[in-house]
Amino acid sequence: MKWKSAVQQLKPYQPGKSIQEVKRQYGLESITKLASNENPYGSSEAVKESVRNFSDSLAIYPDGYATLMRTTVANHVGVKETELIFGNGSDEIIQIISRSLLHPTRNTVLAAPTFPQYRHNAVIEGAEIREVELIDGAHDLTGMLAQIDENTSVVWLCTPNNPTGVYIPSADLIDFLDRVPEDVLVVIDEAYFEYVEADDYPDSVKLIESYKNLIVLRTFSKIYGLASLRIGYGIANEEIIRMLEPAREPFNTNTMGQLSAISAIGDQEFVAKCKQENRKGLQQYYRFCEEENLSYYPSQGNFILIDFGTDGDEVFQFLLERGFIVRSGNALGFPSSVRVTVGSPEQNDGIIAIMKEYLASKNREGAKMQ
Repeated sequence: MKWKSAVQQLKPYQPGKSIQEVKRQYGLESITKLASNENPYGSSEAVKESVRNFSDSLAIYPDGYATLMRTTVANHVGVKETELIFGNGSDEIIQIISRSLLHPTRNTVLAAPTFPQYRHNAVIEGAEIREVELIDGAHDLTGMLAQIDENTSVVWLCTPNNPTGVYIPSADLIDFLDRVPEDVLVVIDEAYFEYVEADDYPDSVKLIESYKNLIVLRTFSKIYGLASLRIGYGIANEEIIRMLEPAREPFNTNTMGQLSAISAIGDQEFVAKCKQENRKGLQQYYRFCEEENLSYYPSQGNFILIDFGTDGDEVFQFLLERGFIVRSGNALGFPSSVRVTVGSPEQNDGIIAIMKEYLASKNREGAKMQ
């Protein structure tokens, strides 16, 4: 078989362990998954009601233009319907952008560490990858600008950044956009936008009016709790959308997902409640870290990266065997850390208690060695 060399070298995306897998492996009855930044409160009752009342034929293809969802999202975000592109999660929008703009004679600039799918898709397309190390968990925008040249096609900005939760302030973003060449597409990935509390977080959607080389990505997988239905979208000027559309798969957003997204947008009270509870949950983790003298990044997302100063896989395994699934920092570029999704108050209390057990066990080991 004549495989691309890039595909031969790549590993497929490795999702966090599933609840069913852990139950079978460790014989545990109760598992709490805090690994994939899912909403611990699920989705709104309005969404559940729309699913229960679904009666259309499953034999009919979805609306390929996502007409009703397009209108709903356009009105909610405040853009034209022609300034939107929809995907099977925002992951597919990332793939569409890469497929459309990246190839072996082009390069792409991104932070490191950040969401790995930017790099993954660039490798498949054979583009040169220019990674710029984070500074204190934040994008080094000056360093990224220095990597842009006449062969740069795409720059990726994840804000709040996954896995650190650190965001790009408005003034810094605008200064950056002012200095990026107009023929370079800047992708602002705002998967965690609805969780952000920072006063100086940019109004990215309004920026597409001034910057014709900008696309903003958002998703229904996080605060809206529709991860299993895979609906994401991009917001950009009509010319960018027009050029990206031919690379989009036909019927790429499913009927149930479209209907659920419409219902989810209509229940902003649920969104506000989830945001409020997430802030409270983060405070639980901040208190724990400060009491135990652990380093962490203050997060604008629904997750926190905690540095235990030891092997992240070891922390991950200790928690796993006690019924909590998190994400080891070894897979995220932070080998002494774990990333924990903010859960319900009870879930947070539960995992914090187990993390304290881990730290106590490490202290006992240290005492024995002295």
